[in-house]
Amino acid sequence: MITKRQLAKLIDHTLLKPNATRDDIARLCEEAKRHGFWSVCVNPCYVSLASEILKNSNVKVCSVVGFPLGANTSETKAYEAGKAVNDGASEVDMVMNIGALKSGDYELVKRDIRKVVERVKSQDTIVKVIIETGLLTDDEKVLASKLVKEAGADFVKTSTGFNNYGATVHDIRLIRKTVGVRFGVKASGGIKTYEDAVKLIRAGANRIGTSSGVVIIGES
Repeated sequence: MITKRQLAKLIDHTLLKPNATRDDIARLCEEAKRHGFWSVCVNPCYVSLASEILKNSNVKVCSVVGFPLGANTSETKAYEAGKAVNDGASEVDMVMNIGALKSGDYELVKRDIRKVVERVKSQDTIVKVIIETGLLTDDEKVLASKLVKEAGADFVKTSTGFNNYGATVHDIRLIRKTVGVRFGVKASGGIKTYEDAVKLIRAGANRIGTSSGVVIIGES
């Protein structure tokens, strides 16, 4: 069994709703400190606030880039990532250019990721790439995972939670098999229970993105 403390250290405590308020973000940060979550994941406009609240804690700040569609230009994504890091984020979760992958423009996909990686790597920032598994075939998931690794990112992340379905055991196993044992795999989207989280970790995830962290830890 995975203990409550062990599981908490794998959770990115997430609030990305468009109607989230400053009070909601403050509450998210306090929950993360209380339960010992790895990070909070917030929209870019709240990175500074979260960083200020968490500055004397071990909880990291993560933000999103090109979210939730992934269809911004590479230059825009790189700027957004750099701004988030300057505001206090130590991790960024960028959305892959999904249309480029489906168009067969694999060099654009890699270049898009590299722009972000190159912009923030000098600051030891972790880059996770959301491939939006709910919009891809299995072959596309494998290809996307390979491109993420080749482009120099640190994690493949399953989904934004805004499209189709979220993380599944099948997809986590597929991604883990593709990227190998040492690469990061983040399961996100639709993870609501302790049982869900544990199944995904056993399938190969080493990070969990969820807005239900407090509930999940309470169930353990």
